[in-house]
Amino acid sequence: MKFRIDLDITPEELRRVLGWPDVQELQQEMLAKVRENIESEGFDPTSMMKLYTGGSIEPMQRLLMQLMSGYNPFDGKTDNSTENKKDKG
Repeated sequence: MKFRIDLDITPEELRRVLGWPDVQELQQEMLAKVRENIESEGFDPTSMMKLYTGGSIEPMQRLLMQLMSGYNPFDGKTDNSTENKKDKG
């Protein structure tokens, strides 16, 4: 059995129907704060990353280097497929 419901409502109406909070005001405040920081200090990606990494970007750099080297944090193995291709070919 298939059951289908078509709703013709706006995203705002859907948010209200599902009971999700309205975060638009919070988003506007955060964007205003980011703009204010950019205007007062200039655009510095490093300082913006520090906000999200707890003051140090070293863990983020380490993670990016591991990902670029083929390290998979979920299995603890490295991806040597490119090295194996070079050896075989």
